[in-house]
Amino acid sequence: MRKVWMVLAVFLSCAMASSAQAGREATIMAADGVLLKATFTPAAKPGPGVILLHQCNRDRKAWNTLVPRLVAAGFHVLTLDYRGYGESAGARHLSLPANERIAVVANKWPGDIDAAFNFLLSQRGVDKNRIGAAGASCGVNQSIQLALIHSQVRSLVLLSGNTDTAGRQFLRTADGLPIFAAASDDDFDAVPLLRWVLAFSHNPQNKFAQFKAAGHGTNMFAVEKGLEPMIVEWFEKTLRNAPAKLPAASSSAGKPSPQEEFWSLLEESGGAARAMQYYEDAKKRDPNVVLFPEFAVNALGYERLQADKAAEAVEIFKLNVAAYPASPNVYDSLGDAYVAAGKRELAIEASRKTIQMLDTTPGLDEQFRKLLRESAEGKLRQLGAPPAAPPKQ
Repeated sequence: MRKVWMVLAVFLSCAMASSAQAGREATIMAADGVLLKATFTPAAKPGPGVILLHQCNRDRKAWNTLVPRLVAAGFHVLTLDYRGYGESAGARHLSLPANERIAVVANKWPGDIDAAFNFLLSQRGVDKNRIGAAGASCGVNQSIQLALIHSQVRSLVLLSGNTDTAGRQFLRTADGLPIFAAASDDDFDAVPLLRWVLAFSHNPQNKFAQFKAAGHGTNMFAVEKGLEPMIVEWFEKTLRNAPAKLPAASSSAGKPSPQEEFWSLLEESGGAARAMQYYEDAKKRDPNVVLFPEFAVNALGYERLQADKAAEAVEIFKLNVAAYPASPNVYDSLGDAYVAAGKRELAIEASRKTIQMLDTTPGLDEQFRKLLRESAEGKLRQLGAPPAAPPKQ
């Protein structure tokens, strides 16, 4: 009989633990009334909270294998579907035109995530002064922006993503915010891009995990089985006993790196010419220096296009051409800027160059190759120009 009661006690204990860790769905109302779906999974006792922000080709379920690990370690976890994703309301994000997608990400998502953050703080048992945020791909920038707004965010996990100007400026002064970042070599330029983002932060605790063939964002969990335990360990180390208040931000953290100096020049209005000179001088001193990843400059160029600053965008994209002349993508982007600037012949030349390089550049992802070809050929049709001649054999 004693043995039966012991078994029953163990069963009840496991059932209670399972119940404490069971996620419950929540509906969160955004500022404009859009209903967002989330899952809140409480820990068994009071402790820090963690919000997980998914990449743009997944939804909140992408974190399903990490959530129970975090909860078992004593963290209260919230996962959220962005508007237009998963079970959240809103026009399906990936079906929107590119300019509308950019506008939603910039103008709607921060407020949506802020509403989710406040929901997390309102849950019983959540330590309101110790919140962690993890983001994958497009969730990287959203996580950094959340930390910029809310000092309660005390630790970050960033997977395979980038941030914008405001995010980089914040990281340069957020000395007390430790960051764990991870990316894989087979994911385009995710490794140099995220290393570059991390270089703007001067926290000595920062850690970077680099993998060989793990894929993108949370997809890495299925390949690199040690990544999820690393994230749990990171939050245990940096969040559990984080000071109740974030140290005051510093205006600087020693001498800026060449990468920071270059980027400061580039982000200034009309600073592309000075940045180009800085780049050329740096290459003379060290031919192997890498001041910026291709994608980062590309993203900045498109930011300028969105702001109707086509002439600045042209000069920014020229920097990418100078640094990455073997990439067909840089010529396609330059072609977009030339179109916006009304430089028809130069746009035709850049688009033809793109197509010619697509036929001779090995190793490109086939879907990416197709997208670039469609983009370049679309510009040629728009400009009334004949297609590019086939490459010489």
